[in-house]
Amino acid sequence: MNKIKEPSYIPPFTVTAKAISLVAEISSLVERYAMRLEESDGLRLRKANRIKTIHSSLAIEGNKLTEDQVSDIIDGKNVIAPLREIQEVKNAIKAYELYPKLNPFNEKDLLKAHATMMTSLTDDAGMFRQSNVGVFAGQQCVHMAPPPQRVPHLIGELFEWLRYSKDHLLIRSCVFHYEFEFIHPFSDGNGRMGRMWQTLILGKLNPIFEHLPVENMVYSNQQKYYDAITESTKCADSYPFIEFMLNEILNTLKKYQGAKSISVVPNKVPNNIPNKIAELHLDFSETTWKVLSQIIINPNITSNDMSYSLGISDRMVRNHIKILREANIIQRVGSNKKGHWEIINN
Repeated sequence: MNKIKEPSYIPPFTVTAKAISLVAEISSLVERYAMRLEESDGLRLRKANRIKTIHSSLAIEGNKLTEDQVSDIIDGKNVIAPLREIQEVKNAIKAYELYPKLNPFNEKDLLKAHATMMTSLTDDAGMFRQSNVGVFAGQQCVHMAPPPQRVPHLIGELFEWLRYSKDHLLIRSCVFHYEFEFIHPFSDGNGRMGRMWQTLILGKLNPIFEHLPVENMVYSNQQKYYDAITESTKCADSYPFIEFMLNEILNTLKKYQGAKSISVVPNKVPNNIPNKIAELHLDFSETTWKVLSQIIINPNITSNDMSYSLGISDRMVRNHIKILREANIIQRVGSNKKGHWEIINN
């Protein structure tokens, strides 16, 4: 019998009751955001959110380019701006394009991503720093990172813990992010790499995190982001940062899972949906309404039939049915094979 490997190092962190509650709330919203990305404008929403992610992550580091300018660079248009800021955007675009090929548990992939993110911006792109670094607030040093000779060992321990820890990936992603910033393994680019790597880790929990612009919310609460890092360092426990990041993830899901369609839909609610139901559930996606419409038209319809009719997977049909059932709008009468659907009179 193979013994499960245990990490030799465990970072100091506490999973608080608040963190547990936030993990539960996030988990309940992830599937709904996944369905949002399957809407007719899903591809455009992914692109819009990628623009927000790149813009916000670089803006936190002082890049002055606007979202429109970032979009223009992605589209290959000429932008008049400082060359370094344009280079930062181009590098970030290429780094995020690597996303599907990067293994968040592989240290070599971290170096590969950093080499892409920092090309032409620093002489040691893709390499750990060889000098001492500190984090400054004005003239005051608020954090002196570990000496450079310790960086490879510390990063190695952190990746080993990430691979073998049994903690929830949401928790692990936050702890990794904080510890990464504490170690400050690179001479430059640590902030943008830490945020990117947390997103990459979360992608192993659910692929939708690649298209969730958490950085946009962090940018809006930039000072609280830094305060959470500082507070975690002071108490030698990353729970303040864990709670902060989980809250930002939750708020981002709440904001974007119910976002209105980018392409204008004149009326996403089919005509046969009762107005009373439509008014009570304005957050429902277009596809949820279409599933309900199919059930109203044919109470005997199967999920397979709806999958074929609507052009989505059977699994996604069942997810939309789950939303309708949890909202107490429909109920199943009889067996799955011989039964039928009924609309509940609320």
